[in-house]
Amino acid sequence: MKKMLLRLVILLSSSVLLSAAERPNVVFILADDLGYGDIKAFGGEKSKVPTPHFDRLCKEGMKFTNAHVTDSVCVPSRTSIMTGRYAFRFGKGEQGGPWGFIGLRFPTSQHTVGKMFRKGGYSTGYVGKWHLGTRMTTKDGKVQGPENTDFTKPIQIGPTDYGFDHCFFLPGSLDMFPYAYVRGKKWQGQITAQKGWSAFNRVGPAAEDFLDTEVLSTFCDEAGKFIKGEAKKKKPFFLFVGLTAPHTPSSPEPGFEGKSPVGVYGDFVMNTDACIGRIREHLRKAGVDQNTLIMVSSDHGPGHYSGPEKMAIANQMKVMEKQGHFSRGPWRGYKFSGYEGGLRVPFAALWPGVIRPGTENDAFVGLVDLMATWAGVANVKLDPSHAPDSLSFLPYLENKEPLVRNHLLARGTRADVYYEDKWKLILGPGSGSSGPFFTEPKSEDAWKEALIEFGRNPKNHQELENHLFVQLYDLQSDPGETKNLAKTHFGQVKKMIKAYSKIVENGRTTPGPKLSNDRPLKIFRPPGFVWKK
Repeated sequence: MKKMLLRLVILLSSSVLLSAAERPNVVFILADDLGYGDIKAFGGEKSKVPTPHFDRLCKEGMKFTNAHVTDSVCVPSRTSIMTGRYAFRFGKGEQGGPWGFIGLRFPTSQHTVGKMFRKGGYSTGYVGKWHLGTRMTTKDGKVQGPENTDFTKPIQIGPTDYGFDHCFFLPGSLDMFPYAYVRGKKWQGQITAQKGWSAFNRVGPAAEDFLDTEVLSTFCDEAGKFIKGEAKKKKPFFLFVGLTAPHTPSSPEPGFEGKSPVGVYGDFVMNTDACIGRIREHLRKAGVDQNTLIMVSSDHGPGHYSGPEKMAIANQMKVMEKQGHFSRGPWRGYKFSGYEGGLRVPFAALWPGVIRPGTENDAFVGLVDLMATWAGVANVKLDPSHAPDSLSFLPYLENKEPLVRNHLLARGTRADVYYEDKWKLILGPGSGSSGPFFTEPKSEDAWKEALIEFGRNPKNHQELENHLFVQLYDLQSDPGETKNLAKTHFGQVKKMIKAYSKIVENGRTTPGPKLSNDRPLKIFRPPGFVWKK
């Protein structure tokens, strides 16, 4: 552990902050459910969908082949990006209603990337899917929901309370009502309709003129308005663009229908890719493209219920796989799981004059590291309590030789994951996913089998530290996670459990005084029947 902390100290101090005159604008585009293999530059022969704009970004900038999110589902993954803190450290969010009516995921006092950039003198903007909770005005003063939200009055809390000067957003995903935009805190349009889209057909409150096939173009236009307006000012800007695609519903603009060789999902991926080109064109027209750091990634891996049919159908991605398109890339698993298909994401960065074109970087990075990296770019010194799990990879962008981040904590929906160097530990049997769209083997089924082999129910969490209840993979020799080495390398398992537990206990990854988690934490999350005799 001491060796690990020493490496972290060196890594944090290895990047020299840029002078004010060198600070670029920063644009971050985060796709929703976009798989590693959906992008040709990453999927190679396993990708059959044209993605010229993401590919071009990789060719002109830096392509990260070993980038990971902290969670294989959107809300906690986005929480980690927004705060530089592992989402599992937060307490229970504020009560809200279903889907896009969710309450605040963390208090307005929380330090965020928006607040960090604002401290550095940047103008800040947020466009796109929010899904980190709002507080809406209700007719009865009770918890917000589809029946009692007052859409004629402004929301009470939204992105502007988390450090964003300007915002235009959708409260949740594109298949989560309410289907209506919010500008600042004001609802847009007459929200008097009831609508629902393909995939899950969730019908709920919607603006009369809201169309699912217009959302991507609307967000691109709004990003363009922000860029054009801020380019005229004498200070840099930060723009976070949260795309709603290719997350269900698969709703491409008419011009993209029938364009891909694998059906409507591929069309939507192409539409998503085109957004990168549109935003880059906005930067070019505003004359700021040469002084802008642009980054593009995804919040986690693809949901296997997406595919050539608009309805959400379990494992329909396998239809595309038979056609040669693997959204998960060469990895095992999908969204919700603890496998690489759910946690490893496409990621690229372009910074003219700084990043060497055509660079391929296989260093281990996490999107939780964006806060610390951007702090270096914006010349902002982070308080010791801010971004406690974020490590700057700015030296990579500057073509220096920093030490590699050697560990990361991550989560499937039913199991925790710990990476350390070439090793990956999954704290539970099975895929770490459950529900109707699990990756095989289902978490509950795997636990039942493990209990039978163990011979009885465990008495406590200490007894879960057994090779039957964990998985260990050597990603260097076995990137497909096909050989569980927990039994033959149990010493490595014990070592990693100890290191993992220490990071959880310390409340931080970065060097500094110990911090408290917002709730009690245990590293194993078995289903309830594990404790029943």
